[in-house]
Amino acid sequence: MLVLVTGAAGFIGSHLADRLLADGHEVIGVDDFSSGGNVRPGVEMWRMDVTDPALADRVAARRPEVIFHLAAQVSVRASVADPLHDARINVLGTANVLEAARAGGARKVVFASSCAVYGVPDALPVPPDAELRPASPYAASKVSGEIYLRMYRALHDVDFTILTLANVYGPRQTPDGEAGVISIFTDALLSGRPTRVFGDGTQTRDYVYVLDVVDAFARAGGEAGGGGRFNVGTGLQTADRELHTLVAQAVGAPDEPAFAPPRPGDLPAMAVDPAETERVLGWRPRTSLRDGLAATAAWARERAAAGGAREL
Repeated sequence: MLVLVTGAAGFIGSHLADRLLADGHEVIGVDDFSSGGNVRPGVEMWRMDVTDPALADRVAARRPEVIFHLAAQVSVRASVADPLHDARINVLGTANVLEAARAGGARKVVFASSCAVYGVPDALPVPPDAELRPASPYAASKVSGEIYLRMYRALHDVDFTILTLANVYGPRQTPDGEAGVISIFTDALLSGRPTRVFGDGTQTRDYVYVLDVVDAFARAGGEAGGGGRFNVGTGLQTADRELHTLVAQAVGAPDEPAFAPPRPGDLPAMAVDPAETERVLGWRPRTSLRDGLAATAAWARERAAAGGAREL
C-alpha cells in the first residue's frame, strides 16, 4: 500500500521508512530537514513543513492509505522557552496532517505521542489508560494532538492509533541539541569527553530500542488498534547511574561521570506498561538494553570514522 511518513528524515522516521519499504510498501516522506538528514533510498521525499497548507492538496492527489505522523518539536526545554513555536509545530502541524488525511481519504493516522503526557504517575509502569497530566508545553501539545485525532475520527471517520513512546534510542540518534541521554553518553565517551549525571543518579527511565519501536508502528498501520492508545516501552526502569555504566561498557570507556545538580522539571521515574500493546497489536520489545547499546555504539563508531556524516 501507499503510506506517508512525516518526519521521515529524522531518527525514528528514517528507520520506519526503511521498515515500510522492506515490507513492500510505497513510501512518501515529508520533512523540512530542520533536525534530520536521513533520506532513505526508495522514499519519495517532499521537502515541506507539516504546517504548510499545501500538504492537503499533495496528499489528496496521491491518496496514501495510512499516514504515520512523527514530525514534531521534541525538546521539552525548548517548549518551555518558546511554547508558541512548540504549539505551531505540534498542534497546528497535527491539525494540518489530519486535514490532509481527510482530504486524501486516508484510512488511518498513526500518531507518535510521548510518555511525557502522563506527567508524574501514581504507579509504575504506567498503564495506557492512566490519567494524562502534561507538565510542559511539549506534553500538552501531544495531548492536544490526541484530542484532535479523536475529533477527526468522530467527525470525518479518519481512524487513528496512538503510540505512547518511552525513551527511544539507537542508531541515527545524534547527540546534537536535546537528544537522548544514551546518544549523549555514547558520543562523549567515544571521543574522550567528560560526561555528567544530573542529581544523584537514581532518576529512572524506560529505554526502548528504535527497531522495536518501528515494529510497533508497522503493526499499528494495520486494522488492529483503531481508536486506542498503546504504550511502546519495556516496562523496565534503568537508573541514570546504571545507564552510564552500561554505555561505558558498550563503548569500552572508563565509567567515571561527573555529577551535576538536578535539573528542574525532570521526572524522578518513568516506565510504561506494554501489556495492552502486546494483547492488541501483538507487539513486545525484543531487544535487550545491552544488545541495543552495543548496536548503538557500533553505529556511533562508524559515524565517527566517517567524519560525523548524518546519513548512515
